[in-house]
Amino acid sequence: MSKSVLYEQDKRIVKITLNRPDTRNALSDDIIDGLVNSLKKADKDKNVGCIILTGAGKSFSSGGNLQEIKNMTTKDNMSLTELEDWYRFGIQKIPLTMNSIDVPVIAAVNGHAIGAGNDLCTMCDIRIAAEDAKFSESFLRIGIIPGDGGSWFLPKIIGLARANEMILTCDVLDAYKALNWGLVSKVVKNEELLDEAYKIADKIVSQPPEASRRAKRLLKMSQDVPLDKALEMAASQQAILQQLDDHREAIDALLEKRKPNYTNS
Repeated sequence: MSKSVLYEQDKRIVKITLNRPDTRNALSDDIIDGLVNSLKKADKDKNVGCIILTGAGKSFSSGGNLQEIKNMTTKDNMSLTELEDWYRFGIQKIPLTMNSIDVPVIAAVNGHAIGAGNDLCTMCDIRIAAEDAKFSESFLRIGIIPGDGGSWFLPKIIGLARANEMILTCDVLDAYKALNWGLVSKVVKNEELLDEAYKIADKIVSQPPEASRRAKRLLKMSQDVPLDKALEMAASQQAILQQLDDHREAIDALLEKRKPNYTNS
């Protein structure tokens, strides 16, 4: 794994840390590749029940690397096709990967989540913020638009009107306004951020592993289909889960008033 992205596993919880505090964890190529590889590694490991994503230093992520973005058209003279390919085969790997994995992801947002850094938050399943967190869709400030899927993810979370306001004004939301708008579900003291993230992760990994992953998958898939199709998918997933040993163990544990012992089978 890249040194720019740290991968730490404690039992069934993986913490992925963007580790370029010198750039405020800007999403340069090394961070993009390290993050994508880490997400895929965690998702492939059926022993992993939850991911916590955070940033080293004083920021979650400052978004795109401004010097790299400037160099594209000034120093490197990239053509239209080359620019399109940079997005398609570069930063857009993150939303495609995030949207494809089944393991739940918690964003523990410390400090600034700006531009693509804010969009990275929206790709996670649960978002909690430290009191010093700041959120902004700041793309128009440098004359560009969200090229990383932000215009797809953000309205699903805070609604179209507020997504318009964030993107068109470039305003900065503090942690409590982000909470009020539904961008995050909880705000905690800075020093309690990771502890709170682990508390939520512990609750997630206490559930039957395969059921948790399939629940997330069903939630995502159900957003873009009619009710009858969503019910059909639910029936299909339910039939699979009810044949697993963990389903029977969950019921037995409830009836016997004891802690379940899941085997991921």
